[in-house]
Amino acid sequence: MPRKKTETISFKADTALLDAIEGIANRSEFIRGAILAALESACPLCSGTGTLTPDQKRHWNEFAEDHPIRTCGHCHEPRIYCARKP
Repeated sequence: MPRKKTETISFKADTALLDAIEGIANRSEFIRGAILAALESACPLCSGTGTLTPDQKRHWNEFAEDHPIRTCGHCHEPRIYCARKP
């Protein structure tokens, strides 16, 4: 079935969220922007689900053999290093 070019979606929001977005003039545009920003920051391997499928885990384990996770010396966030790169 072909997808529509635009679809209306809805979700439940608690009182705190409703209060927070109450003064925003164009809430739809704000929500679209927030969703797109969140998707751009999602893990490229799990697509933001937070878990890996068995196949994704197998691929990750293969990759991680030469790519350990260490703490960045500048920002102190976890960072993937390439063990093959000098």
